[in-house]
Amino acid sequence: MRTVIVLLLGCLIGAAAGALTVAAGDSTAEGVLVGGAGFAGAVLFFHAIVAP
Repeated sequence: MRTVIVLLLGCLIGAAAGALTVAAGDSTAEGVLVGGAGFAGAVLFFHAIVAP
């Protein structure tokens, strides 16, 4: 269950970061890269925060 929560939060953060990047006027490719970086950072963060 912990894995599902961590990955779901990572997906939400990554999608939000990518969408906001594209909404700000940057290209779709930049949005995808920002979303991927946001996903990776969020997964690492929530992996450390959510108790096992």
